[in-house]
Amino acid sequence: MRKNAQHLQYLVQGAMIAAIYTVLTLLAAMANLAYGPVQFRFSEALTLLPVFTPAAIPGLAVGCLLSNIWSGYGAVDMIFGTMATLLAAIATRQLRNVRVKNIPFLAPLPPVLFNAVVIGLEIAVFSPKGLSWAGFWSAALTVGAGELVICFFLGLPLVAALQKIGEKRKIFLS
Repeated sequence: MRKNAQHLQYLVQGAMIAAIYTVLTLLAAMANLAYGPVQFRFSEALTLLPVFTPAAIPGLAVGCLLSNIWSGYGAVDMIFGTMATLLAAIATRQLRNVRVKNIPFLAPLPPVLFNAVVIGLEIAVFSPKGLSWAGFWSAALTVGAGELVICFFLGLPLVAALQKIGEKRKIFLS
């Protein structure tokens, strides 16, 4: 019975994260901030949730997949954007115990790096000008900069707040 409850909790956590990620991405899309070379997806703050639970890994991947249905890059973004998010979530989970003053300071790096490289390449490949190193570096830098701002300035405070709530209520995830 206990194993079924844990499995259900894992599924519910993953589904909730996917739903919240999708809604936040669509809100950013309404402000024209979710797709393209300049991205400030508020949902990317959630990419640090694998620090707390492994259920965030599939949750983030499904949320990204659903969000990218509305991307101008279509199926390509659904595949490669989701792959970048999945790989970043796995790497974030691996870095969860690397902490400075109990803050997982390296956790934002995988989403920044994976998105900069994968989405930067995706944008450069499908650019009307065609693939070029200048196009790749330009897209990688703008996507990476947006991701950096969101992950470090929204994601880390989110993690700190969730940790504080968890400590106060004696909730321990990992």
